[in-house]
Amino acid sequence: MTKPDRYLRLILLGCVFALALFPLSNSAFYTELMTKVMIMAIFAMSLDLLVGYTGLVSFGHAAFFGVAAYTVALLSPKYAAASLWLTLPAALLASALAALVIGAFVLRTKGMYFIMVTLAFAQMVYFLFHDTKLGGGSDGIYINFKPEVKLASVTLFDIGNTLHFYYLVLALMVAVYLLLRRVLRSPFGHALMGIKVNEHRMRSLGFPVFYYKLAGFTLAGTLAGLAGYLGACQFGFVNPEILSWQQSGNVLLMVILGGLGNLYGAAMGAFAFVLMQEFLSSLTKHWQLLMGGIIVLLVLFLPGGLASLAEHGKKNPVRSGAND
Repeated sequence: MTKPDRYLRLILLGCVFALALFPLSNSAFYTELMTKVMIMAIFAMSLDLLVGYTGLVSFGHAAFFGVAAYTVALLSPKYAAASLWLTLPAALLASALAALVIGAFVLRTKGMYFIMVTLAFAQMVYFLFHDTKLGGGSDGIYINFKPEVKLASVTLFDIGNTLHFYYLVLALMVAVYLLLRRVLRSPFGHALMGIKVNEHRMRSLGFPVFYYKLAGFTLAGTLAGLAGYLGACQFGFVNPEILSWQQSGNVLLMVILGGLGNLYGAAMGAFAFVLMQEFLSSLTKHWQLLMGGIIVLLVLFLPGGLASLAEHGKKNPVRSGAND
């Protein structure tokens, strides 16, 4: 491992360690806020697999987030807690199937047409829940009792406990990062990156490009579903807005803000976006105007996103260690 890689790994380990210690601040509000941020980091990393590594700019990624959230809501009894061992696999399967079916259609288009078709499918899913009684219409559904995690009759941890849920989300965020990093370093991941660079050449080399893209699209949708499941568990409520094009736009902004093609960049973008949103909304009701201006400036002066700061650190480590 080269020194820049060691430098970056130490930074990432330091960030995880800081997150692990964060609840010691004894602030329930900020612990819940940081939990939300980590859920959005999972969501952003799932989209970065498509946008940053495969070159597929999807504007309907929120559909898979919402499908999983609605799955846990619909499977949860009104007066009792559902089982995580049932609802989590069901939510992931639902989002994976949705991604597989939608991907089979949208991946037959390219460029601007691909963007518009993903948006169209996402809006179809949005109105499926918004205009029918399936998902409670525009009012949404409450999850009165959060899923329980039991082995036999022993409760392993309580999702309703802010601290327990925080560490569950932290563990899953790290697991998703490691999983995607492993996938991207595999022959499958290299094929996806090759498709982004030159799809025609990959096809001429004998790669079944469509099926590679479909597998990547399905994996990204499944991981977005994981984020949706966690989001539903945290807030205990789902409504059609989580499937809207605004939600898809927000997560795309997180990826761009963090830097395309960097998993840790996508996570950084999620952290920056949600924290800026919370801070600016506390200052003024016109926070969206300020937020837009800040994002424009960041894109202009940091075209590589926030991850480019870490990349700069890799190339120029602190002077005290430059001669080690």
